[in-house]
Amino acid sequence: MSPSSKKTPFVLGIGGGLRGESHSLVTLKAALEGAEKAGAQTELLDLQKLRLPFYEPVRTLSDYPGEVKDFIEKIARADGYVWSSPAYHGTVSGVVKNALDFMEFLSDGNPPYLDGKPVGLISTAGGTMAAVTTIQALMHTAHALRAWVVPLTIPIPHAWKVIDKESHIKDPDIENRLKLLGQELVKFISRK
Repeated sequence: MSPSSKKTPFVLGIGGGLRGESHSLVTLKAALEGAEKAGAQTELLDLQKLRLPFYEPVRTLSDYPGEVKDFIEKIARADGYVWSSPAYHGTVSGVVKNALDFMEFLSDGNPPYLDGKPVGLISTAGGTMAAVTTIQALMHTAHALRAWVVPLTIPIPHAWKVIDKESHIKDPDIENRLKLLGQELVKFISRK
């Protein structure tokens, strides 16, 4: 395949919190901007708007509303992902973890789960330590789903100092790192 005939990478952003324009959603949008700048098609799955039901292991995919099937189809179709979670009590928020749990429906795929696909990780926290421990939790989940974690991860402590009430990132260094994460993700996809 010649370089000009390569397909455009599809990057799916998954995240956000349940409080309006969450800090984690603002950071996710910046990372997706970086992926777009690197030539990817992107889509944002705002978990506040998506409002997935609780994942229950005993239910089949057909037991859930159509939105869940659409969610799973987008995940299966994506070439790479950016996950962004607020830090709640030192770990991933319930809404993000619930969304990631639905990826169990990809276990019988060929290849299974997110096998070999890259994931960029972001976390936002009110304090100092939770941003780092949330990245670690997301990393463990990505590995369990057989994905590759992009080496550049972005924990953002004291997110309330970095993102203003109008949802603007006030720190240009952090904004640049977020965009770089999106660009690095596209580089990883291109190496496949």
